[in-house]
Amino acid sequence: MPVSISGTNGITNATWTTSTRPSSPVAGQMGWNSTLVLMEVYTGTSWVAIGDQANVYSASYLIVAGAGGGGGYFAGGGGGAGGYRTSTATLSTGITYTVTVGAGGNGGANSSSGIGSNGSDSLLSGSGLITITSTGGGGGGNGDNNSGNSGGSGGGGGGKDPAGGGTNSGGSGNTPSTSPSQGNNGGNGAIAYWYSGGGGGGAGAVGGAGAGGAIGAGSGSSVAGNGGAGTASSITGSSVTYAGGGGGGAFGTAGTGGSGGGGNGTTGTNGANGSANTGGGGGGAGGSSGTGGSGGSGVVILSVPTAKYSGTTTGSPTVTTSGSNTIITFNASGSYTA
Repeated sequence: MPVSISGTNGITNATWTTSTRPSSPVAGQMGWNSTLVLMEVYTGTSWVAIGDQANVYSASYLIVAGAGGGGGYFAGGGGGAGGYRTSTATLSTGITYTVTVGAGGNGGANSSSGIGSNGSDSLLSGSGLITITSTGGGGGGNGDNNSGNSGGSGGGGGGKDPAGGGTNSGGSGNTPSTSPSQGNNGGNGAIAYWYSGGGGGGAGAVGGAGAGGAIGAGSGSSVAGNGGAGTASSITGSSVTYAGGGGGGAFGTAGTGGSGGGGNGTTGTNGANGSANTGGGGGGAGGSSGTGGSGGSGVVILSVPTAKYSGTTTGSPTVTTSGSNTIITFNASGSYTA
């Protein structure tokens, strides 16, 4: 609705919702946000509520999705880390914000179709807040024939014998795309007689590519890719790294999991699991067959001004303080009423 002026009824401002705000606003543009139930003005860089300022406040968030499972069978790829997103959001007093913490994906089976499962998304949603989604990490490709899956970070490709069919590329990270990016690509598996899996992508770096050896080179010439490094956050008051990719499996030297909870690949049987509540990818199965490691579950963390903290939550989050902020850490789904 455009602005209208009446001598008896006053001024009627333009009206929109949070999701239908003007796409190209100019500084000073003002209107009624029916989602927030507040007037707001564009400052030139962001929308700021005006009027009863006591009813809104800014909160920081970290949302990490569940990670992908590592690939199974021979020389599986590492699982991709869960998507990693952090920024600030405006919360409205009295509104309940729902938190969904994504589960890690299962490791791939010890079979020719044993691709790791993708992790589940983590979300923060509520009235006045466009739903913020971190995407589950991609599962690692199984050894011998399959590529890694795409996701928040991509799964590593499985190793592949040159005589076999199929593909071995790492999965794409930041799928679907967000800005800034929430993750990186997985590494390719090696195409060689002694093959190896690629590492899963991490929030901070791509997964490493596997390297293989020719006939006669020996199994030790197979070297898997390491998982991509995660990204550190100090939202809790201490620096903690999340969302590392899983290491690839190999006949010779297995890949190590990326910092931030990534599970190690193996040269033996089963890949290692990613760490819980870090979004770390599962490790790939070894060259002598096995199952991939499971991906680590995600986490959602809110940091709100202690003076505004309501104390109303569900889901039994861990509540701590850091400086003038209260930190609400959800290791499982729940809610916070602002």
